[in-house]
Amino acid sequence: MIFSGKVFKFGDNIDTDAIIPARYLNDSSEENLRKHCMEDADASFSSSVSKGDIIVAGNNFGCGSSREHAPIAIKASGVPVVIAKSFARIFYRNSFNIGLFILEADTDGIDGGDIIEVDTDTGEIKNKTKNTVIKAKPIPKFMSELVNAGGLIAYAKKKIKEGKK
Repeated sequence: MIFSGKVFKFGDNIDTDAIIPARYLNDSSEENLRKHCMEDADASFSSSVSKGDIIVAGNNFGCGSSREHAPIAIKASGVPVVIAKSFARIFYRNSFNIGLFILEADTDGIDGGDIIEVDTDTGEIKNKTKNTVIKAKPIPKFMSELVNAGGLIAYAKKKIKEGKK
């Protein structure tokens, strides 16, 4: 899939509490999660982000708690893909499980406000602002199938239905 959007750039060690603070987890509706997504890292994020915009970060994005609320909040914000130098493993897996693309790449040449185009099939990231291209690590085929199906539950339902044919 190809996505194009404005970059919201974050640094290293953005933990799940910065993505969606625990104080908002009593109401896990997508609207509530969207409204408070990235609030502790960038108070203007939820009012500034538009559908299709892309989060770019440094190392260890999504560290901390294993809660699924973090990638759900990002997806609810309209962000279709997150690119970082590295991800906490549980965040990485939770993201694919809920249908959010995750790409690992050297993000040093991407700045907040840049417009980038991301091809999740090839891993190519075109920075249209700077006219540069970087290559992300390939997404494992199964993980890409999960996201394309809409997440793990949708994927499992599809496979069960196919098995009944």
